[in-house]
Amino acid sequence: MTITFGPVPSRRLGRSLGINNIPPKSCSYSCLYCQVGATRGRTIVPQEFYQPAEIRQAVELQLRKVRDARETIDYLTFVPDGEPGLDINLGKSIKLLRPLDIPIAVISNASLLWLPKVRKAISEADWVSIKVDSVVEKAWQKLNRPHERLQLDQILDGIRQFAREFGGQLVSETMLLQNINDSRENLAGIAAFLQEIGIACAYLAIPTRPTADPDAQGVDEATLNRAYQEFAGYVPKVECLLGYEGDEFAFSGDVEKDLLSITAVHPMRESAVRTLLNKAHADWQIVDKLLGEGRLVKTEYLGEQYYLRRFVGK
Repeated sequence: MTITFGPVPSRRLGRSLGINNIPPKSCSYSCLYCQVGATRGRTIVPQEFYQPAEIRQAVELQLRKVRDARETIDYLTFVPDGEPGLDINLGKSIKLLRPLDIPIAVISNASLLWLPKVRKAISEADWVSIKVDSVVEKAWQKLNRPHERLQLDQILDGIRQFAREFGGQLVSETMLLQNINDSRENLAGIAAFLQEIGIACAYLAIPTRPTADPDAQGVDEATLNRAYQEFAGYVPKVECLLGYEGDEFAFSGDVEKDLLSITAVHPMRESAVRTLLNKAHADWQIVDKLLGEGRLVKTEYLGEQYYLRRFVGK
């Protein structure tokens, strides 16, 4: 299991060094659109995965490699193969990374913010993204496929409490899927809720990578525009996450390790893989080798070839 990866190009955070503090795939949700695949055993109980010192050591090692390669980093981002709030040591890890003097981000599905300890841990970050795909029970259940003990009202109350307590920048992300959460009722409900909690920016997204459910379809342009206009009437800033992040994935010195660590949480387009290989002065034989060994998997989505790291045990 690779704890750090990248930096990768982020549509919101610039050059983001990813921190994978959750093994695949410990999560409270099993979202239809998840790029990491379906959750086999959903959980809502925070537990220990890695020691904070182990995460600090992994980040420092990756930082040295990246800086030796003359790459830049804008954020250290907890964006794991699951829900980062399930890491009981998350707050301690963030504090241990503070002396590195790089802003810290957490990308969360917000499902555990009703737990005071989870709110406290995530609030240690500078920038937090929360998932709000619907405030309507039926759509939430169908889209996010939550742990059976989770309650939507409880989650929304937890988000409200977190928004009151958090001193950093709070943004939201809403993934829009056809015929699930794209009705006017859903859109207006989400927008009103985001206005209530005082979100800094609302991001609207559609799937741009392979999804857990191959039948999950993003909304069309007309619906996305309708959603944008609806949200713009409630929150100060709305942006669409439509474009590809780009091919500028960093090379840290070991191209095989870089490919496996990045694709563990961030499927790469073929063009991105080729760009990384060019940086490393390597050829496509490395990809063929990883495919042949079963450590890398090729898949197609929306006419593009993507490469993902195969899960352990598959």
